[in-house]
Amino acid sequence: MADAADPALPSGLLPPRFQAWFEARGWRPRPHQLEMVEKGRQGRHALLIAPTGGGKTLAGFLPSLIELAERPPANTPRGLHTLYISPLKALAVDVERNLNAPILQMGLPVVAESRTGDTGVARRQRQRVKPPDILLTTPEQLALLCAWEGARLFFEDLRCVILDEIHTLHSSKRGDLLALDLARLQQLAPNMRRVGLSATVDDPEVIKAWMGVHAADVVSPPPVATERGVDLVLGPAGAEPVVDILLSEGRVPWAGHTAQHAMAEVYDAIRKARTALVFVNTRFQAEFAFQELWRLNDDALPIALHHGSLAAEQRRKVEAAMARGELRAVVCTSTLDLGIDWGDVDLVIQLASPKGASRMVQRIGRANHRLDEPSRALFVPANRFEMLECQAAREAIAENRLDGDPPRVGALDVLAQHVMGCACSEPFDMLALYDEVRTAGPYRDLSWEDFEQVVDFVSTGGYALKTYDRFRRIVQGPDGRWRVRNAQIAQRHRLNVGAIVSPAMLSVRIAGRGGRGGRKIGEIEEGMLEMLDPGDTFVFAGQVWALEAVTNLDVLVRPAGDKDPKMPSWGGSKFALSTYLAKRVRQLMFDESHWGVLPLDTREWLEAQRDRSMIVGEDEMLLETFPHGKRHFLVCYPFDGRLAHTTLAMLLTRRLERAGVGPLGFVCNDYAMAVWALNPMDGLDFDELFAQDMLGDDLEAWLAESFMMKRAFKGCAIIAGLIERRFPGEQQKTGRQITFSTDLIYDVLRRHEPDHLLLRCARADAATGLIDVARLAQMLARIRGRIRHAPLDHLSPFSVPILLEIGKERSPGGASDLMLAEAEAELISEALS
Repeated sequence: MADAADPALPSGLLPPRFQAWFEARGWRPRPHQLEMVEKGRQGRHALLIAPTGGGKTLAGFLPSLIELAERPPANTPRGLHTLYISPLKALAVDVERNLNAPILQMGLPVVAESRTGDTGVARRQRQRVKPPDILLTTPEQLALLCAWEGARLFFEDLRCVILDEIHTLHSSKRGDLLALDLARLQQLAPNMRRVGLSATVDDPEVIKAWMGVHAADVVSPPPVATERGVDLVLGPAGAEPVVDILLSEGRVPWAGHTAQHAMAEVYDAIRKARTALVFVNTRFQAEFAFQELWRLNDDALPIALHHGSLAAEQRRKVEAAMARGELRAVVCTSTLDLGIDWGDVDLVIQLASPKGASRMVQRIGRANHRLDEPSRALFVPANRFEMLECQAAREAIAENRLDGDPPRVGALDVLAQHVMGCACSEPFDMLALYDEVRTAGPYRDLSWEDFEQVVDFVSTGGYALKTYDRFRRIVQGPDGRWRVRNAQIAQRHRLNVGAIVSPAMLSVRIAGRGGRGGRKIGEIEEGMLEMLDPGDTFVFAGQVWALEAVTNLDVLVRPAGDKDPKMPSWGGSKFALSTYLAKRVRQLMFDESHWGVLPLDTREWLEAQRDRSMIVGEDEMLLETFPHGKRHFLVCYPFDGRLAHTTLAMLLTRRLERAGVGPLGFVCNDYAMAVWALNPMDGLDFDELFAQDMLGDDLEAWLAESFMMKRAFKGCAIIAGLIERRFPGEQQKTGRQITFSTDLIYDVLRRHEPDHLLLRCARADAATGLIDVARLAQMLARIRGRIRHAPLDHLSPFSVPILLEIGKERSPGGASDLMLAEAEAELISEALS
C-alpha cells in the first residue's frame, strides 16, 4: 500500500490513530483510499474501480471505521452502522477476518461480524436484537432481514452499504432483488450512502445507473427520495498481468474440451509455482482435471478440489488450508472467482477456453494480490478454436478491453417476492411503495399497470387462481394498507427468499405401459432436455434413446436402436462465449497479417481452411455444405456461443423439414453448428433460410411444443413465491413435488389466463436466458446479406471439431478414446486431402 498521497486532496483526512496505523506498517494511504474517505465525509454515493491488490476493500471500509471511531461514547444503544454485501458466503467470512485485523490493531471500539446461511441460529438471533456496528452478509440474508417485522428499527441508524464485486451482482435477478432491497433501506435510512467496489467494470455508467437512487414522476407526494448520483473513483492501473499460452509439445489438438493432452505440462507448471489456482468452467472439468493431476502427482503435492457441488464443510476446509499456505494447488470453478485474499498464490491456470476477458481479469487477480507486482496466468487451450479464443482474450486483457453486461429491466417475479417481503415487515401503502420501487435502477421505468398486476398477483394469485385460498397471501385493511395475511404465511415467505433457483435433476427411466416409468438408468439435469420434443433422440449412458415424455421429474425414454441421435453431445462450457470476445476471434481469423502470433500448427490449419474452403470477413458468416458418409451436412460458423447456436439449430431444422431435405439431427459448440440430413442442401436459398422472421412464428410454435416454457415458468413461480421450496418444520420440497405443482398451474394459466404475470415472466426468461433470443437476433441481423456459401465435395478443416462432437458420446466403454482418436485421424486426413 505504499503510495504518495494526492496533493489535490485535503490534508488531515485520516485521524492520527489511522495515520499511525499506516505508518507502523511502512504504508501510506493510496489516493483512491483518501478520496473514498472524502466521499464518505461528504455523504456521497461512490463507485470505486481499482485493481486487485490496491486496497480496494479497505478503501470501502475506511470512512465507516473513521465515523465509528469518532462517534461519541454516550451514543448508546448503538444500531447497525455499515452493511457489507458479498456475492459469496466465503468472501463475507474472509473479509470479516481481514477487517477485524486493523480494528484490533488500532483498538477501535467497533464490532464487525458476518451473517450467512452457515451462521449459527443463536448468533443470528442475537444479531437481530443487538446488531454489530458492521454486518457482513449476502443478498439473500439482506432480503430476509428486510422481511422481518423489526426491519425499520433494525436499519434506521444505517449509514453505509458496501457492495463488493458489484459487477457480478447487477446483471441478474439476484441483482434485481438487491436493488429493491437497497431502495427499501434508503427509505428506512434516508442518509444511507451506497458504495460499490470492483476491479473489472467495462462500462461504469451501467453500474452507476444500477446502484444510484432514481427519482421519477412520483404518484404520491412527497417523493420518497430525490435523485442522487454516484461519483466514480478510479484507482491506479497497477502492474500489467503476464499472460502466457501453453503449447503442449508444440501442438494444439483439433478438437476436445478437457485439455487432457496438456495435463503433464500443467502439473509441471504447478511444481514450479509456489501456489497455483487451476480454473475450469464446469464441475465435470474440475473433477476430471483433479483426477488427472493426482494420477500424475509423483511428488505427492497437496492438491485440492473446490466447486459448488461439494459439501460446504469440505469447501471451508480447502479455503482454510489455502489461507494457512498448506496447499500447492486448488482445482476450482467460478466458486473461487471472487476476491478471497490468498497472498501465496503466484500462478493462475485457465484450463480450456476463457469465454470472456472480464472473467479472466477477475481470475488472474487471484494471483499475488499485490498492486505493484504483475499477476501471472497461463492459458491452456483444449483445441485450435480455443487457441484463437485464448489469443484474443490475451490481447484484450493487455489492452484492458473488457466485456460487460448491458443494462437490464427488473424482473416482475422478483418484484412480487419483494412486495411480499415488504408486507411481512410492515403494512404498506401501494402508492408509496410504487414510488419507492422506482428509485431502484432496474425498476425506474416500471409502469403503474405492471405494479398493480404484481400486487394483485401477490394478493390473489391472479384472475385464474383467485378462487384458491392458498394463493391469497396479502390483504388490504380498513386503513387501505396491505399486510401479510397471517404469521404462518410470513414465516413461509422468509424460508423461501432469494432469486437463485438451482437446476433439478431428472430421473431417466425406460417408459413402461400406461405412461409409467420403469427401470431407472440414471439422472440428468433438466436443462439438458429443454431443447428436445417427444420423439427426438439423444445419447445417454452410451446408448441412443428416444424421448417419450417428461412427467414430474421422470424422463421417460425408449431405446432408439441405431438411429442417429438428434442431440448427441452435452459437452462444453456452462459459460457463453462473450459477444465481445467472439468478435475479436472473428477479427483475428480474418486478418492474415495477425496469424503470426499463433503457433505453427494453428497457422497451418487456418491456411488449409483458406485454401480448401474459405475464411470470411469478421461480419460475414461462412456456411459450408458437403457430403460425408451417407449423410449431407450443412455447417456454419457464427461464433455466437452454444446457447444461441442450439436455438438456431432447432429453428433451422423446422425450416429444413418444410423444405423437404429430411434433417436428421444437429450438434453445436461455441463456434459452429452442424445439421445433417438425408438429402443435399446445396440448392437452398440460404438468405431465406436464415431470415430474421424465424424468430416470429417458428419460435412461438417451437416454444409452445417444447418443455422449455414449463421449466422457465417453474423458476419464475419459485422466485415469485407461488410455489414454495421449504415449509416450517419440514424438509425441503423435492424437485418432483415442485415440478408437479408448477406443471399443473402452468397448464391452467395457459388455458384460462394466457397473459398471467408469471407466463409473461417465463417468456422473458426463455428469451433471454434459456435460448438467448437477443443474441441470436443480433447475429441474424449481422449476417443478413453476408452469408458466404462454400459448396464442398468433402469436409473442411474447420468442420473437423464439430463433426467429432457427433461421435464423442457414441463411444461407450474403455475403447472410447481409441475410437475417437481413429475418427479424428480419419476426419483430418479427409479434410486435408
